[in-house]
Amino acid sequence: MQTQDSFSSTSAPLAGLRVVEFGQFIAAPAAAQTLADLGADVIKVEPAAGDAARAVGWTRDAFGPMFTAYNRSKRSVVLDLRSEAGRAQARKLAGSADVLLQNMRPGSMEKLGLGAAQLVDAFPRLVYGQVSGFGQAGPASVRPGFDIAAQAESGMMSLNGPRDGDPTRVGFTAVDSMAAHALATGVLAALVRRGTTGRGGLVDVSLVDVAIEALGNAWAEYGLTGELPMRCGNGQPHTAPAADVIATADGMVVVSAYTQEHFPRLCAAIGREDMAIDPRFRENAGRVQNRAALRAELSAALRHLSSDAVSELLTRAGVVVGAIRTMAEVKPGRAGVSADLFVDIAAPGRDAVRIPGLPLTIDGGLRHGARLPAVGEHTREVLAELEALGAGG
Repeated sequence: MQTQDSFSSTSAPLAGLRVVEFGQFIAAPAAAQTLADLGADVIKVEPAAGDAARAVGWTRDAFGPMFTAYNRSKRSVVLDLRSEAGRAQARKLAGSADVLLQNMRPGSMEKLGLGAAQLVDAFPRLVYGQVSGFGQAGPASVRPGFDIAAQAESGMMSLNGPRDGDPTRVGFTAVDSMAAHALATGVLAALVRRGTTGRGGLVDVSLVDVAIEALGNAWAEYGLTGELPMRCGNGQPHTAPAADVIATADGMVVVSAYTQEHFPRLCAAIGREDMAIDPRFRENAGRVQNRAALRAELSAALRHLSSDAVSELLTRAGVVVGAIRTMAEVKPGRAGVSADLFVDIAAPGRDAVRIPGLPLTIDGGLRHGARLPAVGEHTREVLAELEALGAGG
């Protein structure tokens, strides 16, 4: 039985698939949520106190922002994994599942008899997905696996921030989110293979690998030129205008028009055709060298217009532009945002909150609201199902 899903019961792509999650914080729970949104029955195993994410930066109830973001459409089961009975129940639950996801400290699940080798050997059709910070083996594997550490160790922070300032973290848990997508992708690929071979397998993801892979373009630049890419704030180090921030009458926009085809379009759109033949700006190298002067000219030409007006003007000219918005200014159905992207997430004892749902649709299906589970809300129900199934370990 599944509590909620983002598709109708007849259209859910993963309907009938059971996922057991031993997850905390973001990476594994977010991957499990993606599978739940696609119709899987996700059973979240929690300690009696609940996933720590329930209370991160939050004291009002057991459904803090981090938990709310990544745990909709799941059933919650409380098991005491310190006890022999709890471990036996967890093993039975794993035996009933198609997929198991976990992001516990490396070695922790093995000590409980729930490690990848232990369970995949016992249940050959099981797809076992795991996330660590710095791998499952080796000296670095014992380090706590938090997003910010992976941002630092991967080189990501070295590329982010002002040229003359400190390295800066990305302003949200980007690596955790990317790791969740990587884990979900790997699990879905393993399930496709299982459909052919009949066997499951292990999907292994680390935060630091995910962060490094995300910098693929920077690594290619480094490999081809031998020059270490460095942070330069807004804008790109070798092209202009490229991701340059320009002031408007009511805010700011970001503009990219660095090719020899696009820059004249930008100049014509703002009524400054002379800039396209200005010796300082007519070639990309000159624009990079004179970036401050270029930004000043663009700002002078656009500062009397609103950000929306600038976006409309430059879009008509075929120039890449985006208004820099706060979260309060992001609206469903506006600026390309899907009208149904935001969904209502309910929780016991409080009003629903609207947050983004699954960022994809299949066959044009609409996204729907969902519900968060209370700690252990479905323990009795799930254990009764196991008893009926006669799942053994």
